[in-house]
Amino acid sequence: MYGWIWRKLPFGLAGKLVGSVLIAAATVALLWFVVFPWAEPLLPFDDVQVTQDSGVPDDDSGGGLTDPSGSPTAEELPYSTETNNAPPTPDR
Repeated sequence: MYGWIWRKLPFGLAGKLVGSVLIAAATVALLWFVVFPWAEPLLPFDDVQVTQDSGVPDDDSGGGLTDPSGSPTAEELPYSTETNNAPPTPDR
């Protein structure tokens, strides 16, 4: 198909290059402005279902901020730093 299009474009090499860039730009514009807006309502990207508590209070008293005192400090990591850390092997 691309070979057929290349052979049908006029005006030698320069015309073929300009023509193929114009065809590619027209294809991108058609997809961007026609096909994608038509298909967007059919795609599930906006179908978000949150089932866990979001942590935001129902009233505006706290502004949704949480108390950071329960979070681990730099000395209290919630995971092991020794696991999967193999000692270095000497170069041979």
